[in-house]
Amino acid sequence: MSEDASEKLRETIDEIYRLESRRVLATLIRLLGDFDLAEEALHEAFTTALEQWGREGLPKNPRTWLVSVGRFKAIDNIRRRARFDSSLAQIANELGPNTENPFETEDEDIEDERLRLIFTCCHPALSPDAQIALTLRTVCGFTTEEIAHAFLTPPPTIAQRIVRAKAKIRDARIPYEVPSHADLPDRLDSVLHVIYLVFNEGYSASFGESLTRHDLSSEAIRLGKLLVELLAEPEAIGLLALMLLQESRRAARVSPTGELILLNEQDRSLWDRAQITEGLSLIQQALASRRFGPYTIQAAIAAVHARAATADGTDWNQIVALYDILIQADPSPIIELNRAVAVAMRDGPEAGLVIIEAILARGDLNDYHFIHSAHADLCRRLGKTAEARASYERALLLTQQKSEREFLERRLRELYNNAS
Repeated sequence: MSEDASEKLRETIDEIYRLESRRVLATLIRLLGDFDLAEEALHEAFTTALEQWGREGLPKNPRTWLVSVGRFKAIDNIRRRARFDSSLAQIANELGPNTENPFETEDEDIEDERLRLIFTCCHPALSPDAQIALTLRTVCGFTTEEIAHAFLTPPPTIAQRIVRAKAKIRDARIPYEVPSHADLPDRLDSVLHVIYLVFNEGYSASFGESLTRHDLSSEAIRLGKLLVELLAEPEAIGLLALMLLQESRRAARVSPTGELILLNEQDRSLWDRAQITEGLSLIQQALASRRFGPYTIQAAIAAVHARAATADGTDWNQIVALYDILIQADPSPIIELNRAVAVAMRDGPEAGLVIIEAILARGDLNDYHFIHSAHADLCRRLGKTAEARASYERALLLTQQKSEREFLERRLRELYNNAS
C-alpha cells in the first residue's frame, strides 16, 4: 500500500472510531458482560481493521465487522488464558458461536445500546460520583483528565472511581438493561447529570484547539431525546430544552479564525432558530408541569436570552430572579458565580464584584478559571487595572483550552497597551 493510501486509510479508521467506537463498545459490553474485556476487544478490533482493511478494503458495515471481530478476539484471548485459569474456559464457552446475534435490536429501538449502558453505569448500587465518571468514560469516551476537569477533582481520584465501579458491576452482576418503568424515576437524576456533563464538555471543551466539540453536544442532545421518548419527565424535558437553547448559539460563539465571542457580542442572526423554537416549546411544556427542577430553571434562563433580539434587550431582572430560584433548588458556588455575572449586568460591575469576591474569600472555586476571568472583567470595567491583570493571569494559568487562552491573552495585552 502506498504511503498516501495508508494515510487515507488511517484517517478513515480514525473517523469511524470517532463516530462508532462508543456504539461498538456498548454492544461488546452487553455481549461480553465485562467492561475491561470489552474495552480490550474494542482496541484489538480497530488494530485488526488497520491491518486487514488495507488488504481487503472497507467492509460493507464497519460497525458490524468491528463488533464481530472484537467479540471473537475476546473469546480467543479468554481461551488462551484458560490454559492457566480453568475457570475461564466456561466463560469462553458461554461467549462462543451460539451467543445471541448482536444486531437484533434496530438502531431506532428505544432501548438503544448506549441508553442501556448509561442506565447500567447509573445503577443505584454505585455511588453517584462513580456512576457519572464511569458513564462519561465508557459511553462517551472521555479521558480521565476531561472527567476530572468536569468534576473539579484530581485525575487519580476519578481513575479510582472508575476501577471500583467496574468491579462493582462485575461482582454484583448488575444487568445491562434499561430498568422497568416503575424504577426509572429513581434512576433519572444520575442519568440527567451524566447527559448534562457530556453536553457541557461539547459546548465548552476542556482541552484542545476548538472551543466546542459538536460531536459531544449533539450526542448529548440525541441521548436527551431518547430519554424523553422513554420517560417524558419534566426535568428530562427541561434538560433537553436547555441543551437545545445553548447549542443554538454554537455558530456565533467563535469567529471564523476561532476567537471566542462573548454572549453580548454575538451575531444573533447566526443563532439556530429551529433549535430555539424547539427549546422554547419544550421549556413551556416542562414549566407547565409545575414539577420542574434545576435543569428546567436553567433552561428558563437560556430562554430569556433566546427571546432577546439584542444583548441590550435582555431582561436581566428576570434572569436574576430565576437565579435566585435556582440557588434555592440547587445551591452551588458556580450558580452563585453565574448569578453574580447577571447582577453585574443588571446593577453594574461593582455589585457583581462584591459577590464574586465573597465567593473567593470563602475559598470556593479558587481553581476554576471562569471565576478569575469574571473577576478580571469586572475589575477591568471598573478601572482596577492591577487587579484585572492579576485575575486574567490566574485564569490563564488554569485553562487549557486554546480559544479561551487566546481570549485571556488578548485582554491582558489590551490592559498593558492601555497602561503604556
